[in-house]
Amino acid sequence: MKLTDISRQLATAFATVGMTGLVLVGCNNSSAPEANKETATENTTAQTADSDIDPEHSKIVIGTTEGDFADMVRNQVKGALEEQGYDVELIAFTDYVRPNLALAEGDLDINIFQHKPYLDTFKKENNLDLVEVFQVPTAPLGLYSGKKTSLDEAYKGMSVSAPNDPSNFARALVMMDELGWITLKDNIDPLTASKTDIADNSKYDINIVELEAAQLPRARDEVDFAVINGNYATDSGIKLTEALFQEPSFAYVNWSAIKSADTGKKWVEDVTNAYNSEAFKKYAHETFPGYKYPKIWGENNTDATKAPENAAVETEAAQ
Repeated sequence: MKLTDISRQLATAFATVGMTGLVLVGCNNSSAPEANKETATENTTAQTADSDIDPEHSKIVIGTTEGDFADMVRNQVKGALEEQGYDVELIAFTDYVRPNLALAEGDLDINIFQHKPYLDTFKKENNLDLVEVFQVPTAPLGLYSGKKTSLDEAYKGMSVSAPNDPSNFARALVMMDELGWITLKDNIDPLTASKTDIADNSKYDINIVELEAAQLPRARDEVDFAVINGNYATDSGIKLTEALFQEPSFAYVNWSAIKSADTGKKWVEDVTNAYNSEAFKKYAHETFPGYKYPKIWGENNTDATKAPENAAVETEAAQ
């Protein structure tokens, strides 16, 4: 399956309302670790009668995954909202399941950790009334070294770890197809690709090791190569520039999500403005180089997300 075909099918898939047929499997909440709560700072700006906040919602509980999304709240958004007069609590999770469940159950006001395909799939399969609001800077999915340190070290029988949730696993398969390591079947939906959609794995006979996304950085020395979500890579100290290859698609820039009933409320508008302020943009550019930025910012992100220049050469050598 060629890259041009995948890009065309991605565009078609996102143009299809509802994305019917997506199935979320492989996620459970039985052994999820506890989340970390970070309450408002002691010196939070005192709320006054003329504070420019939502009078019916003075405290905002934000849920993120640990890593860059949590850092965005800690280092920029939390302070901006507290200066406006809000109390802000951050709850950082280490999995992709509980943030949406906690939001639906009212333990969070807003969460920020997921791309739209995952949100659409999760809320459909779990019957949750959630809706996306705004995009946030997102570290792209990347292929990183494990026991092997360059693409030209690919060999038959090698092991490649990948996130085990369906939408991100599909991205990993598309990435391996783009590298020429596997061949996906023609006319598949790249958003829902699974092992059954692999047409040919004979070239390298890859052993795909599926792990929880948060475990991928720690398990690098147990596999030859690792496909790692950007936020977990940066949280573990891995630089995006260390990636041997990055996904070129912009389909997976992450979004915030709220309960549908909160759409249009002032506090939602205030959080949105905090993430799209000039101060936040400056912070994002200085702190997260190489990220894909929100479409509404109107920036050309192509150069910042290219794979290393030697990737194509190394891929040819691996073939």
